[in-house]
Amino acid sequence: MDIKSFTSAIAQIAEEKGIPYDKVIESIEQAIAAAYKKDYGEKGQVIKAKLEPGTGNVKFWQVKLVVDKSMILSEEEMEEIKETRKEIQEGKEEEKKVRFNAERHILVSDARKVKPKIKSGEELEIALETKSDYGRIAAQTAKQVILQKIREAEKEVVLLEYQSKEGEIISGIVQRAEGRNIFFDLGKTFGILTREEQVPGEFYRPGQRLKVYILKVEKTPKGPVVFLSRAYPKLISKLFELEVPEISSDQVQIKSIAREAGSRSKVAVASSVEGIDPIGSAVGQRGTRVMAVINELGGEKIDIIEYSEDPAKYIINSLSPAKVLEVRIMPKNKALAMVPEDQLSLAIGKDGQNVRLAAKLTGWKIDVRAADLEETVEEKEEKEIPTEKEVKEVEKKSEKKEKVEKEEKKEVKEVKKEKKSKK
Repeated sequence: MDIKSFTSAIAQIAEEKGIPYDKVIESIEQAIAAAYKKDYGEKGQVIKAKLEPGTGNVKFWQVKLVVDKSMILSEEEMEEIKETRKEIQEGKEEEKKVRFNAERHILVSDARKVKPKIKSGEELEIALETKSDYGRIAAQTAKQVILQKIREAEKEVVLLEYQSKEGEIISGIVQRAEGRNIFFDLGKTFGILTREEQVPGEFYRPGQRLKVYILKVEKTPKGPVVFLSRAYPKLISKLFELEVPEISSDQVQIKSIAREAGSRSKVAVASSVEGIDPIGSAVGQRGTRVMAVINELGGEKIDIIEYSEDPAKYIINSLSPAKVLEVRIMPKNKALAMVPEDQLSLAIGKDGQNVRLAAKLTGWKIDVRAADLEETVEEKEEKEIPTEKEVKEVEKKSEKKEKVEKEEKKEVKEVKKEKKSKK
């Protein structure tokens, strides 16, 4: 065997598949052990192999479990299990008992002849003769074991890699659509964008590259499955971290996000360093930074407001672009926002969207009302006290009304008299 070629091949496999070198060696050892058992072993044997990559030498051992008489099922117990088909339950004495097999087990008295200090429950390794010639079936078995073990190791590496990326954003390519789910090619594995995590009105074309948020990673028989999101609010904060150096360096902090995916979002920012404008940092020169995030989200509108510890000021900021005259903090986490009458529709927003997002952002139940534009008290009093002219005019009008009423009554009486005389 060319040892140099052999070791370089192992290193190449490890590099290409992204698998640790030790895992590849372990897979080869298990494959050689399986081939040895196929050609030279017996049924029920546990064979262990140890490969030395530097020399290419392989050593073999047969592994046996050391047992005492109390750990072995008697013939009566075995008959009882067969008859009643009784399952050995956890916590019972029978759990530790085994059906003795000479290829798998060895009595403690015999094991101590080989290794004097060994105890029951431990494993005894018995050295086997090294073999170098294997048949076609054994070689095929070894090949299958290597492929299977490398595939399993590769899946495990991918699983650990993407589990460490949970809560991050990743770039993926739209692969296909199956029903309402969209499948993304993430490179080493695939991701699923479920209907609930899609942005309403957003279309996904095969080959389209998009940034997605990793919600969770699950292990399945087919390999790791990565669940993605385009509607999760934290997607916005992660996009701002990519575009705004002040946010990624924690000089500007995103305190809260309220999002209605595909339509509009509000982001509250605050500066942790004096002299840094949080809104200006997030917006960027001529809006370049916020526009990059908006474009990635397919044109979704983003309002950036300044966070404040004062609830009233925070609510005023959250209702922007509407101008708020006053905020009254009420009991039970409620707030009343007074706005000019011409700003009322802007403060509420289309279908109540602006005030709804403001409530989500601040955590307060906000009631928006128009301020009463009434006249002053003096103007009211002046209107309430009539002048002399107005009094005279009212008196004249009342006199005229009385005269007219009297004349009408007279006419009615005359008409009645005429009717009676005719009768």
